[in-house]
Amino acid sequence: MTANRRARGALLLLVGTLVSWLPVTAAPRLRCQVDQGGVTRVLEFQPVADPYGVEAIPINDRFGFKAVLVGDARRVAYVKIYVYARALRQPVLLHLVKYLDPVAQPDPAASALTGLNFVYSPPLEQELQYGCALAEVAP
Repeated sequence: MTANRRARGALLLLVGTLVSWLPVTAAPRLRCQVDQGGVTRVLEFQPVADPYGVEAIPINDRFGFKAVLVGDARRVAYVKIYVYARALRQPVLLHLVKYLDPVAQPDPAASALTGLNFVYSPPLEQELQYGCALAEVAP
């Protein structure tokens, strides 16, 4: 029985050593810096298989911001970013942009993917600014 335990322990040590040599793959994350009314928020989004389940995030009760990454931990097929004006009856789409096959970067600038965007709501001309980057994030 002790020889069996020693063999099992040696096998576990070997497997642990081999696993530690495997490269750690980074997963893509979209980081967006959103500024509205003097308040800045950093939002982070991860890949999803179903884009229809993603909800817009309320920004100062004036806007809704939604970013959808369709893909998995290895590859993002596309990124869509939506900005809505929050209205009494239903949200009104103000801005939609789509990036096909974006490439995640190890340490991107804050708005490397999108550049800096300015979106205005019609009735009160409120301004929302945002910039996003697709980053590689280690697990």
